[in-house]
Amino acid sequence: QVPLVESGGDLVQPGGSLRLSCAASGRIFSINTMAWYRQAPGKARELVAHFTSGGGTNYSDSVKGRFTISRNNVLNVVYLQMDSLKPEDTAVYYCNERPPNAFFWGRGTQVTVSS
Repeated sequence: QVPLVESGGDLVQPGGSLRLSCAASGRIFSINTMAWYRQAPGKARELVAHFTSGGGTNYSDSVKGRFTISRNNVLNVVYLQMDSLKPEDTAVYYCNERPPNAFFWGRGTQVTVSS
């Protein structure tokens, strides 16, 4: 059983919004360890957003001000709210711990930003 399952990806026009969800099963993940990653075609997987040890959040420069990571502790779900989407945000998005656990990579969810 894959412990992390991503969902919410879709085809969206530039400037649009999406909310991705990451559902954890089988274990409770510490809020301080969870992160969102993405991998665009032909590129390496990159860290997009994560929670910090102080309880805050941090973002890559490419998404800062447009994406928001959040969590529902009761449901054990991590979210990524993505606003003002750009074509360069097109990628498969994954959640995992930070640093990532090789055994926890799920299938990801495809986000395509195109007119």
